Amino acid sequence: MRSVPDAAQPTADQLLRAAARGDEPAFAELYDLMAPAVFGLSRRVVRDPARAEEITQDVFVSVWRFATRFDPDKGSARTWILTLTHRRAVDVVRADAASSRREQRAAKYDTPFDSVLEETATRLQGEDVRECLETLTDLQRESVLLAYYGGYSYPEVSTLLDVKLPTVKTRMRDSLIRLRDCLGAWR
Repeated sequence: MRSVPDAAQPTADQLLRAAARGDEPAFAELYDLMAPAVFGLSRRVVRDPARAEEITQDVFVSVWRFATRFDPDKGSARTWILTLTHRRAVDVVRADAASSRREQRAAKYDTPFDSVLEETATRLQGEDVRECLETLTDLQRESVLLAYYGGYSYPEVSTLLDVKLPTVKTRMRDSLIRLRDCLGAWR
């Protein structure tokens, strides 16, 4: 025995038209009425409950935003909402498949780590840094070595070298500019 819809109970079409006019309570009723069907269809397409929940949320955001586009002459509100759901779910499946294919292609072309090459490059860069440090004045080199290799802060370098902090900052700025210019090939 089928239940007869209560005359006082609004239909999905009526609720959607009211939601299109900005009626939030009508939209909440529409959600309560349609959410199980939207979630069920999403779950059948994507098979993942969490993804189906995301799709359900996306669909109802779209329904709220685009409710004015619903044309009752072209079909029922239920059909319109479930069509949005199916399209969104299929888009998610396609995007996941494309992402998986990209990851597989990327994994196929990953080059193995070459420790000898990495060690050689590091050694050559270290030699370049040492050569560039030699272009600095003794005071600049000492400031840089204390700050970057000794781990001291600028105020600590100032104390260790017994010079004023602004002098240390100026030395460091000039030193870093010279090192940057010397190591310019790394940029």
